Amino acid sequence: MQTVTAPGASARTFLIHMFKLGLDDNRYVVERYKSTFDGEIVRWPCKGKSKTGKQPRQVMSLSAVQRMRPERDEIIVCTGLKIAGSGIQYWGSAATGLFAERQRKGR
Repeated sequence: MQTVTAPGASARTFLIHMFKLGLDDNRYVVERYKSTFDGEIVRWPCKGKSKTGKQPRQVMSLSAVQRMRPERDEIIVCTGLKIAGSGIQYWGSAATGLFAERQRKGR
């Protein structure tokens, strides 16, 4: 099983959640989400369109997935392409909602 190194001090990653098998696959389907100020989580489309007009799947290698870091309001979900139950989630510090109350009060 592969391990993920902790993000550096300058990273905005707040939470890393590994699925059952962690990073056991070689390729991953990557989905991105943004959290809004009111707590909603919406899908953030990747660039481009497929021939059918739908959002194309974004597939990345293991090394690219390990280097990913979310923005403050972003959630990145990487699911194994061939091995079911493998994957990881990266949550930005604002996406968790833990600091939302403090921001609303203006402190």
